[in-house]
Amino acid sequence: QVQLVESGGGLVEAGGSLRLSCAASGRTFSVYAMAWFRQAPGEEREFVAAVTLSGAGTVHADSVKGRFAISRDNAKNTVYLQMNSLKPEDTAVYFCAAGAVRSRTRSDYRYWGQGTQVTVSS
Repeated sequence: QVQLVESGGGLVEAGGSLRLSCAASGRTFSVYAMAWFRQAPGEEREFVAAVTLSGAGTVHADSVKGRFAISRDNAKNTVYLQMNSLKPEDTAVYFCAAGAVRSRTRSDYRYWGQGTQVTVSS
């Protein structure tokens, strides 16, 4: 069992930056690939970024490539999402997730956090 708790969300103006954190507890953090997903009101939950167990391999959705960066610190049991050049369309609840392999597919992730709200004003 893994427990995930997100933090760092908030209200920011367009063009601004935020860094989300996801702290893990329970089973060994380093055995899981980690990912960020987001869900806007009335929309499906969509993939944002994912990182391998070691942190060496990352993948980002095209909509955030070049603006967002996922990273992890296995010593701190934490995964991060650095978000720069934020746009109003980035407004959503952001969720972190843990799974056996790095994947863009929601169903590949077994453990989920409760989410943190990110609101970008125009």
